[in-house]
Amino acid sequence: MSSQETIMVFMKKQIHFLCSQKKASLLEGVKKSAKEVVGVEVVMHVKAKNDNGTTQMDAIFRAVHDQSKDTPVVGHIAREAPEGKLLETWAEKLKDANFQLSDVTNGFSDLFAIKDSTELTNVKKAAFLTSSVMKHFVVPKLEKVIDEEKKVSHSSLMDDTEKTILEPARIKVKLKAENVDICYPPIFQSGGEFDLKPSASSNDENLYYDSTSVIICAIGSRYNSYCSNVARTFLIDANAMQSKAYEVLLKAHEAAISALKPGNKVSAAYQAAIAIVEKDAPELVANFTKSAGTGIGLEFRESGLSLNAKNDRMLKPGMVFNVSLGFQSLQTETKNPKTQKFSVLLADTVIVGEKVPDVVTSISSKAVKDVAYSFNEDDDEEEERPKVKVEANGGEALSSKATLRSDNQEMSKEELRRQHQAELARQKNEETARRLAGGGAGMNDNRGAVKTTGDLVAYKNVNDLPPPRELMIQVDQKNEAVLLPIYGTMVPFHVATVKSVSSQQDTNRTCYIRIIFNVPGTPFSPLDTSNQKFQGSIYLKEVSFRSKNPRHISEIVQMIKTLRRQVASRESERAERATLVTQERLQLAGAKFKPIRLSDLWIRPPFGGRGRKLTGTLEGHTNGFRYSTSRPDERVDIMFGNIKHAFFQAAEKEMITLLHFHLHNHIMVGNKKTKDVQFYVEVMDVVQTVGGGKRSAYDPDEIEEEQRERDRKNKINTDFQNFVNRVNDLWGQPQFKGLDLEFDQPLRELGFHGVPHKASAFIVPTSSCLVELIETPFLVITLSEIEIVNLERVGLGQKNFDMTIVFKDFKRDCPSD
Repeated sequence: MSSQETIMVFMKKQIHFLCSQKKASLLEGVKKSAKEVVGVEVVMHVKAKNDNGTTQMDAIFRAVHDQSKDTPVVGHIAREAPEGKLLETWAEKLKDANFQLSDVTNGFSDLFAIKDSTELTNVKKAAFLTSSVMKHFVVPKLEKVIDEEKKVSHSSLMDDTEKTILEPARIKVKLKAENVDICYPPIFQSGGEFDLKPSASSNDENLYYDSTSVIICAIGSRYNSYCSNVARTFLIDANAMQSKAYEVLLKAHEAAISALKPGNKVSAAYQAAIAIVEKDAPELVANFTKSAGTGIGLEFRESGLSLNAKNDRMLKPGMVFNVSLGFQSLQTETKNPKTQKFSVLLADTVIVGEKVPDVVTSISSKAVKDVAYSFNEDDDEEEERPKVKVEANGGEALSSKATLRSDNQEMSKEELRRQHQAELARQKNEETARRLAGGGAGMNDNRGAVKTTGDLVAYKNVNDLPPPRELMIQVDQKNEAVLLPIYGTMVPFHVATVKSVSSQQDTNRTCYIRIIFNVPGTPFSPLDTSNQKFQGSIYLKEVSFRSKNPRHISEIVQMIKTLRRQVASRESERAERATLVTQERLQLAGAKFKPIRLSDLWIRPPFGGRGRKLTGTLEGHTNGFRYSTSRPDERVDIMFGNIKHAFFQAAEKEMITLLHFHLHNHIMVGNKKTKDVQFYVEVMDVVQTVGGGKRSAYDPDEIEEEQRERDRKNKINTDFQNFVNRVNDLWGQPQFKGLDLEFDQPLRELGFHGVPHKASAFIVPTSSCLVELIETPFLVITLSEIEIVNLERVGLGQKNFDMTIVFKDFKRDCPSD
């Protein structure tokens, strides 16, 4: 066995070392322990600096011959080429010696294949680092480059990723940098040139991310010399062929991992994968990789543990594999030569467990929804049409002047636009007809529904009336009644029957009070079931009283108005609560799982009451959020299942950073019924005191104050971003997959000014909505619910035009801008 400039020969009762004097002195300490523990003598053969070592080799060969009577059998690692002059000399002499040589590569492979607990811990730490770099650095980096359309080379991405691996603190991974290294330089490939081998390199070409392009990224890192590996493929506006190839590969990759169970043969992994490909995409079998990966540990590729179709070794708990599968050099029909040829690759580090395999790089998702990006859905149609049109008009345009050619192109563009609009209209009409024919019209309109309130009861019987004091108007606030003296008797009226009350005074200091009641048949009177119950009854419409006591009249009017307002408010809230959909109960986070917390937030709509407004804390629990202030009655629960859209908008040119939830069903915030709940922090004072006198732009106090404001804004934005990231991770768990929740961020660069309500506002699109979240009332329009958008007054010379949105639900009002 050899290691650079050291040769070790193991015999039954002796171990021979051929090395330099320095190494020999280091190995002196082994002599005593080897003798005591295993009864083996350690023999040193010291080689001088300029000596080729042949004399010492001869002495070792003589010792081997002395130990064996027949031809000695010597085991050696035949598959490794010797490195260095000493080892080359040793290899030559070994061939010429009278030994029977035997390859012991597989024996050592078996010996090192099963890792102990310490080794597995090292592998897991390496895998955690690798997958964390992929999830928290590579994916956000690629998304930012593509989103901002930057030109970045594969090699620069490789350098940045390598630096991140070597400095784990960058991505908040708590591993010591001195224990970390790379297995190979990170690999980034795109633009039609792909090599699925670990020996591939990142070229100097720019990252290519146009429509139907594919990006492959592979990362390998070491911890305490133990290797791990992960590879992911990212699809940009993939076509059907690319999507199918990736989905089949993902299924095959999962099948290969599932086959890594104790008792199975090593070959079972590749056989399980190829069976999936043969069944789901037989046309891709020829492009499938010839193995499903290799063993991994101290070496990136452990010989003898290749996951191919012929390896008959048995799988045992503690083995570690780099499960790597891909399709090489696939062809697809696209308009861009750089995307016609593509490859897909997936790799994970997997530990064979006692019962099921442990995918230690699983925190880096490979699900289709997390690797397939869609940016321009309608571009293909739009690109096809101009191509056809240009060919049709090409012959006519050749002989024309530049101006005529320009006019012709303008005409063709306008004609193309009309054709495209006509095609879209045809598709939309067909879709609407199908939906309405399927019973989706839902034309039952609830408008004009009868208001249902309980029967108005002030007193259950005559005995409950308060004893008459004087024949004068009284207000019984406890029973919500007004008692009026009519023909010498106090007659009670429930305050809800009062429509209005007023008073006036004439010149003789005589006061009049006039009370008008709600009766059937009067315009604008609320429809009430009690009115319909007693249709044959006679109603009192109006009553007037005269008094010499103006003070009493004034008090009565004020008391009736106050009581009427309170009752109306209570009944309104009760009616709103009656229409609410019952929500599930919030399950508070237990001791093991601390709630995700964000403090010092304001809420919109605000809680009612006349006291001073207080900030509160938003907490993410097991199945929903809870916002609460220090007041016990100020609390709002938002269930994850009731959230339709969630938005995070960091403060850029605005004064606030906010989280906004648009809900499926209304909830009550205080006494307000709402479908939109927002939590925000003011990043700077909305009102600033302007001091007297002019202040210099270079005033140190002014500069320091601006810097403080910037730091505060950045800290708030970071706190919100961390909260959003943790909630997104929570929503990514299997139990929330069906909700399809993720915080969406408005795209400011695509925003425009409009008037959705009464005031001008900056409206911004997100990936799924059109929103305005700064000014109230908020605007949240789900794009998938829009039937058609109608534009009016659009002209070249006009900056303003009208836009009306028609929803698929024809009962909804159409917002105009």
